[in-house]
Amino acid sequence: MSNKLNFKLRAIAASIRKKREFKNYSQEYMAYKLDISQNAYSKIELGYTKITLERLFQIAEVLDINVSELIDPDQADLSEPGLLHNGTD
Repeated sequence: MSNKLNFKLRAIAASIRKKREFKNYSQEYMAYKLDISQNAYSKIELGYTKITLERLFQIAEVLDINVSELIDPDQADLSEPGLLHNGTD
């Protein structure tokens, strides 16, 4: 696997973790909702496990976000409250 692809997969895994933490969801909660073990879920966030497209959509559904927010971390960062400033601060 190319380094660029590996980097993108790890960026998606990091985005999943960031969104989960933003929602204050535990790994145990996510694992329960996905019907997998907490250990298996942890491996997804660490990038140790390649996830299927179906699993990616399931994660997005649990997090109540669009799957594109997980695939494009730059877009996800801009959509979080408090990260955009309108210049009136």
